[in-house]
Amino acid sequence: MRTITKRNSKSPSSIIPELEKRRDDMRAVVVVPVLKKTGKPAAEVATATTRSDESRLEEATGLALAIDLDVVHGTVVAVAQPKPGTLLGSGKIEEIGHILNEKDAGLVIVDHPLTPVQQRNLEKEWNAKVIDRTGLILEIFGRRASTKEGTLQVDLAHLNYQKGRLVRSWTHLERQRGGAGFMGGPGETQIEADRRLLQERIVRLERELEQVRRTRQLHRSKRKKVPHPIVALVGYTNAGKSTLFNRMTGAGVLAEDMLFATLDPTLRRLKLPHGRMVILSDTVGFISDLPTHLVAAFRATLEEVLEADLVLHVRDLSDPDNQAQASDVLRILADLGIDEKEGAERIVEVWNKIDRLEPEVREALVKKAASADNTVAVSAITGEGVDDLLAEIGQRLSGVMTECTVVLAVDQLQFLPWIYEHAIVDGRDDLDDGRISLDLRLTEAEAAELERRLGNGAKPAAEDW
Repeated sequence: MRTITKRNSKSPSSIIPELEKRRDDMRAVVVVPVLKKTGKPAAEVATATTRSDESRLEEATGLALAIDLDVVHGTVVAVAQPKPGTLLGSGKIEEIGHILNEKDAGLVIVDHPLTPVQQRNLEKEWNAKVIDRTGLILEIFGRRASTKEGTLQVDLAHLNYQKGRLVRSWTHLERQRGGAGFMGGPGETQIEADRRLLQERIVRLERELEQVRRTRQLHRSKRKKVPHPIVALVGYTNAGKSTLFNRMTGAGVLAEDMLFATLDPTLRRLKLPHGRMVILSDTVGFISDLPTHLVAAFRATLEEVLEADLVLHVRDLSDPDNQAQASDVLRILADLGIDEKEGAERIVEVWNKIDRLEPEVREALVKKAASADNTVAVSAITGEGVDDLLAEIGQRLSGVMTECTVVLAVDQLQFLPWIYEHAIVDGRDDLDDGRISLDLRLTEAEAAELERRLGNGAKPAAEDW
C-alpha cells in the first residue's frame, strides 16, 4: 500500500496508511454531479420533470445537515462524460482535494450513486471518507429509526447496500482461512466469509420483517372490522406532513424543518366535522432517487398507503421545485401499485405552506385550488384551509362502506325490508324478547338515512382498533 508522510511539531516524519482519515470527518464537502449526457431516450427526457442544480445542491446539503454534519462547502460539478473509475474528471478531483485541505474536511458527500470501485478510488484520491447519496440516506434512516420495525427495515436496507461494497479495499480481505484436511484447498477467503455472514444476517432480518408484515396484516384485518376508513398522508420529505398530522389530530409527532424528521408510521383517530371517525396515518417522506434497497425494506410500512381508502398528497407550494417533487412522489406511488387511474380516484392534493407565499400569490393559489377537483390549499402552521380539507375528506369518504350493528325494537321491524334492500346484512340474531340484532355494511349516506328512520341511530360494531 502506498503511504504518505505526515509532518507535525511532535514527529518530523510519521507514516500513516493512505486511507486513514487525516481530517475532521464531521466537516463535509457536498458534491452534486450533473450529468450532461443522460443517455435517456429523447421522449423520456422531454417529459421528465427536472429540478434546478441549485435546488439539488440545497437538498443534498439538507440531507447532510440532517445527521449533524458541518457542511463547509458545496459545489455543483458538470460531468460531460462519467469516468468508470471515478465518475469525475481528474481536474475536478484535484480541485476538490484542494478544498478538502483548505477546509480541513474529512468527508465528501457525492449526491449520486457510486459504484464500489468509484467510491474506493475517490477515497484514495482525496484521502477522505466518501459517501454517496444512497449511503447518506441510509445513515439518516438509521438515526431516525426509533421502533423495532424501523430498525429492522433500516438494517436490512443497509446490509443489502453493504453487500455490494465488499470489494478488495483492504489487505485483510485478501487473506485466506485454511481449508479442512491436509491436502485441502486454501479455504474460504475473508471477503467470501464476510459476504456469507452478511447474507445470513439478511436472511434472518427478512424473516423478522416477514413477521412484522404478518402482524401489520392482523392489525389491518382488525381495523377493517371497525367502521373507520384509513386516510394516509404522503409527500416529499419536509413537505409538512407531520405538522399537518399534528394540526388535524392534536398528536405530538416530531415535526421539524429537516429532511426525514419522521420515519416510523404513526396512526391516530380523527373525528370529522359530521362526526364520523377515521384513522389518519403519517408515513415516511419520499425523495427523488429513493434507493431501491429502502423501497424494498420499507414495503411493510408503505403498505399502509396501499390499504388506505384515501391518500392525501401533501405538497410544499413554497418550494420552487414542488412540481418535480410531486412527480417523484407519484412515481413512487406507481411503483407501490397505485397507478394513475386509481390515483385520480383515491388521491387528494394538499397544497401546503401557503403562509410562506406572498399575499397576492396565496390568494390566487387558494382560488385555483377551490376551482380544481381533488385539491385543497392549506397552511399546517396557521390552520388556514384545514377545515376545508376535513370537509373534503368527509365528502370523499361518503361512499365508503362502513360497518355497524343495529338492534330493531318490535315496533321498528317495519324497516327490515328497507335494510335488506339498501345494506349488506352480515349477521342476524333474533332475540328472545322479539328484537332483532343486525350486523350491517352500508355507505355513510345510507347509514345517515337509517339513523333518521330509526331515530336513535346505528351503533358501531366496536371501538377497539
